[in-house]
Amino acid sequence: MTSPTGPKIIVFGNEKGGSGKSTAAVQVAIGLLRQGRSVATLDLDARQGTLTRYLDHRAAHKGLPMPARGAIAQSRLSDSGEAAKAEAEALDAALAEFAGAEFVIVDTPGSDTKLNRLAHAKADTLVTPINDSFIDFDLLARVDPATRRVLGPSVYAELVWERRKERALAGGAPIDWIVMRNRLGHSEARNRREMGEAIDELAKRIGFRVAPGFGERVIFRELFLTGLTLFDLGAAVDGPPLAMSHIAGRQEARALIDLILAPPVHVRRQGRQAG
Repeated sequence: MTSPTGPKIIVFGNEKGGSGKSTAAVQVAIGLLRQGRSVATLDLDARQGTLTRYLDHRAAHKGLPMPARGAIAQSRLSDSGEAAKAEAEALDAALAEFAGAEFVIVDTPGSDTKLNRLAHAKADTLVTPINDSFIDFDLLARVDPATRRVLGPSVYAELVWERRKERALAGGAPIDWIVMRNRLGHSEARNRREMGEAIDELAKRIGFRVAPGFGERVIFRELFLTGLTLFDLGAAVDGPPLAMSHIAGRQEARALIDLILAPPVHVRRQGRQAG
């Protein structure tokens, strides 16, 4: 199945490494494939290549649904202007190659690069996983250490704001931004509550949706070498037996996909106005 208006570009982005971008990206990609959607993946962190290697492991299994896939490396040209031009052309060419897909899932590096910024500006939906910690939250906002109140946006939120402005000036639809809490623990109730309050406050101030997020589950790390996802467990594949915690994790991944597919606020408002 292809989209008559071109693919929906879903970018997984966060300037901090280890936030779970690749894990969330592959779960969403395979979850969409399991729904019968056409999906392509694009790995912009070609040096580390976590998404690429994950899918390489997956390709060893026969009969599993596989996305179309590609990767782009950061330009090695010494001239910064030429390097930026080469990266922009490579990104445009890759997206044109996947024009027949319904969804293009883009995994980005955990650093501020020109290629990363280009990808953010292309996003129809931006998904930002953050570990459930004020260390990770510090990239989104500055927080008063005594009151835990949000003082203002931080470096990554400002980057997203700039990309949103670029897209608006170019006449594009607004970027739908989703922040996803990751590695949620079952203890640390106070931290979870304070993080939840801070994220909800910031969401209202700068405009993003909050995903329920993924719990802290060992299975996410164990599945990497097999190339499998939570959506494959229980099927006729050589993987670990399906356990209750895996079913709970699958529900979390489905909830994220449902949120990505749901119309963002600006689209719902336009629909109400048209009605």
